[in-house]
Amino acid sequence: MKIPLNWLRDYVTLTLTPAELVERLTLAGLEVSSTFVFGLPIPTRLRVKLDDIGPVWDRDKVVVGRVVSVEKHPNADKLKLVNLDYGAAEPKVVVTGAPNISVGDSGQYVIVGLTGTSYWDTHVTPHEIKQLKPTTLRGIPSDSMVMSNAELGISEDHDGIIILDMEVTPGRPFVDIAGEIVVEADVLPNMARCLSMIGVAREVAALTGQKLCHPPLDIVTERESIDGKVTVTIDDPKLSARYTAMLITDVKIGPAPGWMQRRLRYAGQRPISNIVDITNYVMLETGQPLHAFDYDVLVKRAGGKTPAIVVRSAKAGEKLTTLDNVERELTPDMLVIADGVGPIALAGVMGGLETEVTDATKNILIESASFDFVSIRRTMKELNLISEASMRFSKGIHPEIVPIAAKRAARLMHEHANGKVLAGMVNTYPAPIPAQTIHLKSSEIRRLLGIEMPAPMSNRSSVRWSSNWRRSPTAGK
Repeated sequence: MKIPLNWLRDYVTLTLTPAELVERLTLAGLEVSSTFVFGLPIPTRLRVKLDDIGPVWDRDKVVVGRVVSVEKHPNADKLKLVNLDYGAAEPKVVVTGAPNISVGDSGQYVIVGLTGTSYWDTHVTPHEIKQLKPTTLRGIPSDSMVMSNAELGISEDHDGIIILDMEVTPGRPFVDIAGEIVVEADVLPNMARCLSMIGVAREVAALTGQKLCHPPLDIVTERESIDGKVTVTIDDPKLSARYTAMLITDVKIGPAPGWMQRRLRYAGQRPISNIVDITNYVMLETGQPLHAFDYDVLVKRAGGKTPAIVVRSAKAGEKLTTLDNVERELTPDMLVIADGVGPIALAGVMGGLETEVTDATKNILIESASFDFVSIRRTMKELNLISEASMRFSKGIHPEIVPIAAKRAARLMHEHANGKVLAGMVNTYPAPIPAQTIHLKSSEIRRLLGIEMPAPMSNRSSVRWSSNWRRSPTAGK
């Protein structure tokens, strides 16, 4: 689990230095295996492997620039001259061959590396950190360059330069926008609650006495309701305790906001589109995997009628082409999401290709569900198909978090895909799991913890604790 610390700050105040935080988390059972520093000087006492040390983005050298104009290079077809306002008295001309900026463009906010900038040279293997020096490209002097994610060490993406999706004062240091420290922890089965940012934040809050802050869930909904637009049936509550669905209409497919893309990259995810990125973002935030179906495809498969979703075991001989474009033969011990035509997703593991979100998608059906962790584990091993979702489901997810994640995703799709959230939620929960109650003696608490724990009632020799702890209801059995 990769934990960007600036993202973690959304949920808990960090009062420890990065080195102190790493030590406390490791001693608490969340063993930190690696740390990565992006753009910042390495903090005191923080251990970083030599191979993981990237370029430092000097505040006076790696800055935001505003594109004033883009002209054709007079001596090269693939090169362009970018006139930039970078906060100095006079603009600067930079030569680039970046494919995502064109002659005639203006107004974009890009990242400028001035002379002396440290950057990854991705044209050599292995990559090397070099210092930017003035040069002449096809007869045009250029002492700076517009930077890509790969050159700054953010990711391997060097298909184009970084273009910010917000207005920024030219000359602002880029490290103030994207500088980050990422802690990578090896999450053991008994710490599966930490496979989310909120889960880690809960641990940090407990260790440091800070307050845990949850993201907002309130949503602006339409008058139109989801009622009658989709039905959900669970064949066996032991295999799927809960399934919720929400409907988002008139979405605009496009890139996710820059801040979300950066967080996903730092967490090890590749940005794809706003809808897909939101489902991945909420999964990393809450620990609850989600899936987004193209609702119109479901309606088409239903012959124009109301889609009827069924969570059931696969039938012998059924096949499903998953999102990785592989046709898979299913067996009856595999759990699927199906409609009247057949399987549309491999439950808890991977969605189906036919109902995936594409650039043409207009309406989204959000799936948030819980599945039996043994069933998911068996399926992922049989198909050798390990995904971020199956890795979490195979360790157990409590049904109480299912509607929370759905609402969070719906809110983000409204904010960042201009989607209209239909009122209500399909919430199929045939056998609600009661809150767990633990009975134990105060002396047993003292024996296990090694410290005195004051009881809520001083005249009682035993304590009765009740909790809706978010874990698998069968974990530990």
